[in-house]
Amino acid sequence: MPFKSQAQRRKFAQRLVAGEISPETFEEWNRETGSKRLPDHVNRNAKSTRKTSPARKRKTVSRKRTKR
Repeated sequence: MPFKSQAQRRKFAQRLVAGEISPETFEEWNRETGSKRLPDHVNRNAKSTRKTSPARKRKTVSRKRTKR
C-alpha cells in the first residue's frame, strides 16, 4: 500500500528506527509510492451525517364496518 502523505512516511520511518516495523515493510510501502509528490498531511474524511427523511404521515386505515 503506498504512502498517502509525507507525515505518514515520516511516521513509518520513525517506527522503523524504533524497531516496530521491519525494513522490508517500509521498503515495500516506499517502493509502491514511488517518487510521487505527496502532500504534507491528508485531511480525514468528515463523518457522514445520516440524512433523515421528513416525518412520514401516518396513513389512516379505514376499517370496513360489517352489518350486525
